[in-house]
Parts: sequence; structure tokens; C-alpha cells
Amino acid sequence: MRLLVVEDNDRLRTALAQGLTSRGFVVDVCPTGPEGAAMATYETYDCIVLDIMLPGMNGYDVLKRVRAHDPAVPVLMLTAKTGDLDETDAFDLGADDYVTKPFSFAVLVARINALLRRGRVTRVPVLQVGDLVLDTVSGRTSRHGVEIDLTTKERTLLEFLMVHEDEILTRTQIIDHCWDSVYEGSSNVVEVYIHYLRHKIDEPFGVRTLLTRRGAGYQLVAHQAEDASPEDEPPPQDRP
Repeated sequence: MRLLVVEDNDRLRTALAQGLTSRGFVVDVCPTGPEGAAMATYETYDCIVLDIMLPGMNGYDVLKRVRAHDPAVPVLMLTAKTGDLDETDAFDLGADDYVTKPFSFAVLVARINALLRRGRVTRVPVLQVGDLVLDTVSGRTSRHGVEIDLTTKERTLLEFLMVHEDEILTRTQIIDHCWDSVYEGSSNVVEVYIHYLRHKIDEPFGVRTLLTRRGAGYQLVAHQAEDASPEDEPPPQDRP
């Protein structure tokens, strides 16, 4: 799940990014209203956490731009302001939830997860490619009914591949979706995680559905393709 946090307080922004990342989210952050509006309309997010009191453009105006661009993305307003009028304004403009500072981080995560579950009703809560199944709410993954134990990052990558079944996805597309916007490591991280994922979802079942398309990218198919290329990544050493 990819989140955008728009918050001008440096300490809180950093704490939220670290805390949410530790809970398995991919998190992008920005400190100003204009940056938040730009990122929210340029990138695709599963949920946006948006402060109201922001420099350059307040959260209400950011929310208006978000809703003009995407009426469906869940938005949780996060603010130090209190009062029924503020809450009403936020909901009238299209906010899905509202949390007042100071707040419990555990409660914030629970509210985000609740929004994600609600938001997924209009999407597909269970993804299936052939006999490979991923429950995007519980995270449970299985093939032939046999449960597969995946790390959070492996599950994020698999979900992206399943949503784009049969499409060839480039390294850049995968990094942009599955790693945060400030990732500056090697693009070899994609090959490493493709290797991990293939080792779990294909090899134990004697199939080859996660394909390397040389010079192009990676493709997840429902049934093994005759032109499946051999794995061309060297065995990874350490997890990045």
C-alpha cells in the first residue's frame, strides 16, 4: 500500500514516515501544500494523510485539487485544529476521515487501514492470476490452496504484478510503485526481489509464471508461457 503524508512539522513528518514504513506501507512525504497537491495528482496513492495548516496552500485547497483529480482516493485529514466547523468543512470538501493532534499512532494506523478496506470495495479485494491468489486486505497469499509466506515488500511487488497481469512492467515502473519517491539505491533491487518472489510463488510448484522479458521488464501470466526466458539475474546476496 502506498501512502502520501503531507505534513509541515519536520519531526512529526519523519516520525509518521518511519512508523508507517515499519507497518509495511510505502510512504512518500512532503512539507507544503503545493508539493502535496502536485504529488497527489501526479502519482497514484492508496491513501493520503493530509494536514490542514500547511505553508503555501492549506489542506482544504489541496483536498479540492485531489478530489478534482481523483474522487475515490481515501483522504484522512490530520490537524491540530479542533471544532465542529473544521470537521464539517473537511467532510464537505470530500475528506473520508479526520484525526486531531495529538493522536495515538495505533489509532491513526487503524483509521488508515479502515479507509483502505473501504476504498478497496470498489476495487478488487482478492486478486487472482491463474491459481495464484492474493487477499489484499489480509495479505494471505496462496497457490493451489497452499499458503505462501511473503515479506511485506514481496507482497507489495506481487500485488503490483497481479494488478497488471500480462503487462510487461519495467524496472522504473516497479520502483516507482513499490519503493518510495526518495529511493536512491540501485535498480538491481528489482531483480533481487523478482528472484525472491519467483523462488516462492513459482519454483516450489514447478511452474514459471513470473517471467523475465529481456531488455523490457517483467511479466506475470496466468499460465506458463512457451517463450519464458530463463532467469537472468544472479543469485542475490543480501536483502536491500
